[in-house]
Amino acid sequence: MFINNFDPVAIQIFSLEIRWYSLAYIFGILFAWIYCKKILIKDKNTSILFDELISYLIIGIILGGRLGYVLFYNSKYYLDNLVEILMIWQGGMSFHGGLLGVLIATIFFSKKHNVNKYIFLDLISASAPIGIFLGRISNFINSELYGRETDVLWSVVFKKVDNISRHPSQIYEAILEGLILFFIIFLYTKKNYLLKPGLISSLFLIFYSLFRFIVEFYRVPDEQLGFIFLSLTMGQIISLIFFCFGFYLFSIKKNENK
Repeated sequence: MFINNFDPVAIQIFSLEIRWYSLAYIFGILFAWIYCKKILIKDKNTSILFDELISYLIIGIILGGRLGYVLFYNSKYYLDNLVEILMIWQGGMSFHGGLLGVLIATIFFSKKHNVNKYIFLDLISASAPIGIFLGRISNFINSELYGRETDVLWSVVFKKVDNISRHPSQIYEAILEGLILFFIIFLYTKKNYLLKPGLISSLFLIFYSLFRFIVEFYRVPDEQLGFIFLSLTMGQIISLIFFCFGFYLFSIKKNENK
């Protein structure tokens, strides 16, 4: 059993606090950008456009993540407290909302430059697990999105929550949605799937959704929602939708690239 009593603040300079979660966003985007630029992108024009796309993606991640959380997970509260929607420093971001934000930003950018959107979506999908890994580690440090009660040897007591031994569901997600997903997608990039726009994006949706669906069985449901339908959480229901769309997209793109 491990005792988790980490300080969510990584650096404090007088009254200025820099939190681990903020650093996860910053370094997640930075490392993903470096990975795409140094390893994945071979075309000079794509490389130049990708640099410009980053600012669009940052906006998409922040706005999409926040609005996704508000709409999917806590709409009743925020309808009564509209001003707090803007208070992102208080926490409350949705991965699926951020994913939709990135999708919209990429579509807008690609239409502006008359480029196939799947070229960029594939690059984002191939590098996204880097940010997901860092994000889940910061969730663990922050004692949030914690797991259900258990007595397994690797259980964790989150002192900021209670004294109950729980599954370290954030670590499960970091391993599955971060490390393992990264290497799965990496293997497909080695098979030249980046030359077949849309396949990497669809594989990301399939595997991420599968891993997220599994881990949700070990994670405490959102307190304000609980179980939604057939003992499934909101995260699982949304993951099922994205999983089905991923398979649909894969079948279409596989046929297009034959």
